[in-house]
Amino acid sequence: MIETAKKNERGILVAVGSKSESEERMTEMMDELEFLSQTLQIDIVGKFTQRLEHPDSKTFVGKGKLEEIHTACTMDDIDVVVFDDDLSPSQLRNLERELKIKIYDRSLLILDIFLKRAKTAQAKTQVELARYQYLLPRLTRMWTHLERQRGGTGTRGGAGEKEIETDRRIIRDQINVLKKKLEKIEKQSLTQRKSRTGIVRVALVGYTNAGKSTLMNILSKEKVYAKDELFATVDSTVRKVVLNNLPFLLSDTVGFIRKLPHSLIESFKSTLAEVREADILLHVIDASNPSHEDHIQVVDETLAEIEAGNITTIRVYNKIDKIEEPIANGKGMSIQISAKTGKGVQELRDLLAEEVKKVHMKIYPNYMHPEVY
Repeated sequence: MIETAKKNERGILVAVGSKSESEERMTEMMDELEFLSQTLQIDIVGKFTQRLEHPDSKTFVGKGKLEEIHTACTMDDIDVVVFDDDLSPSQLRNLERELKIKIYDRSLLILDIFLKRAKTAQAKTQVELARYQYLLPRLTRMWTHLERQRGGTGTRGGAGEKEIETDRRIIRDQINVLKKKLEKIEKQSLTQRKSRTGIVRVALVGYTNAGKSTLMNILSKEKVYAKDELFATVDSTVRKVVLNNLPFLLSDTVGFIRKLPHSLIESFKSTLAEVREADILLHVIDASNPSHEDHIQVVDETLAEIEAGNITTIRVYNKIDKIEEPIANGKGMSIQISAKTGKGVQELRDLLAEEVKKVHMKIYPNYMHPEVY
């Protein structure tokens, strides 16, 4: 019998932190990176950290640490090394030359997860465009991330400049094709959003794996894919919901994460229009995560970047069933719930209905019968 099931790759993680970075912070960063890696079926068998004021300009880590990593790759039969920051094109070239192995940096890891998760034509096109734009300046002779597009397998060594130039031309051509395709899709999406004019729109936002899709299922009473994994939702999902006789549109959007690739934000701006054009945001927060305050900051900064920072927002502290004491609510409107047990969900419904009513009255100041809406 021939075994056809794809085996998980074996990988090691590498992170560089400043000398002032706390041990707890470094541990949390590595845990998140491991979670991201596991999402791509990479089994992590080792972790390396180093304290530097600035990453080495040539190889990201120092010479001694690089030798440690090289030894581990040889001894433990490693397939891939994953770095917690973005690597410059020269750093990537130097690392592949030294380690002779496939290298992932954080952005490429996230882009490949998005590519795996994307379901709709729009999401797939957006991710492919962002991925190609990221890959273009980073091609090397050992480059292995184009295998699906080129039809090859394994590491290509000694291919020469001619083959690299061929790859560059393939990527440039693909970028042009994807941009034209995305323009067409975005026009269709804009038409769909315009057709919803006049109805209140609510968008779920939050750090990845905070519980947005689970809350979407509870509020809309319809099944949306929800699982305890990073970026379970990449495509934007929109459902009509009615609370206290007030209908509104509820959209579930892609989760945010620290160091989200800028090319991905740019490519996803049309999908994130569901957020930017919302009347109300439900910012879902994993209250059980020790770093939830950092996650709030990441989401707030991303919202500001996509020009959605001034929208009325309700902070929803989720997963309170996992904590022993209630947490102190932050600024603005906030509520604590457990989407899993249902605690606080009715209070959230009532609060959301009140806010929807306020927006509804602005849209229809003389309107008394929402059932016709």
